[in-house]
Amino acid sequence: MNTANKNTPLLITIATSHYCEKVRWALDSLGVDYVEENHAPPFHRQYTSRYGGTSVPVLVVNDKAFTDSQDILHYLDTIAFDRQLYPQDPELRRQAETLEKLFDDKLGVATRNWAYYYAIQQPWTILAAWSKGISWMEKIKCAIAFPVATKIIKQKYNLTPDGKEVAVQDIREVFTVVNQRLNSGQQYLVGNNLSSADITFAALASFVIRPEYHPVYNSQLSKLPAEMVVVINELRETPAGELVMRMYREHRPK
Repeated sequence: MNTANKNTPLLITIATSHYCEKVRWALDSLGVDYVEENHAPPFHRQYTSRYGGTSVPVLVVNDKAFTDSQDILHYLDTIAFDRQLYPQDPELRRQAETLEKLFDDKLGVATRNWAYYYAIQQPWTILAAWSKGISWMEKIKCAIAFPVATKIIKQKYNLTPDGKEVAVQDIREVFTVVNQRLNSGQQYLVGNNLSSADITFAALASFVIRPEYHPVYNSQLSKLPAEMVVVINELRETPAGELVMRMYREHRPK
């Protein structure tokens, strides 16, 4: 990413957000130059609200703003020339969009809640993650607001043992859907090429797979709680987990 001029797309993110990783991947895959502006919760809202958004990611292109990850990918697909995010065949495109919505609505929420359940028990790890790439002034504000912010998150995301079990169940259900699509030995979720479905699944599952070549997360498991490691290793051995690792290895631009 280069220093922007006024025509360079601006991507407003929380560095560790897997929805932001989905959009970063799409931008990088298409070779779109952009500038990423990182913020920490809850201060990101101060910036996303300027463009009609509440959460991240938000992509600002000239005088237009896209405030949902699927809307962003739809837009990017219209400006792509030699590489497409969605299949041209109408039925395959419908399948890709249906899977993308399932991953956005169910998998992304579940993996976030599952990861936060463990992270909240080691709050310094959350503070360090939120502080990636933000200004020194925002780091100070984040540290001051951190106790209140984590309390709100714990309540909002139901970060309880029961909530964690619900999240794991949702994750396994989505992985089952993906496993079934891969039963025939196909290399991609839809058609014969990388699509929005593959990018979305890999990005949103990255919390529970910890693949190599992820631009933010370390793939090493030695410092994670043993209970997390059991689930990660279980999911890594599934066809869906193998897909995530292969997508990062072969298709995530370095």
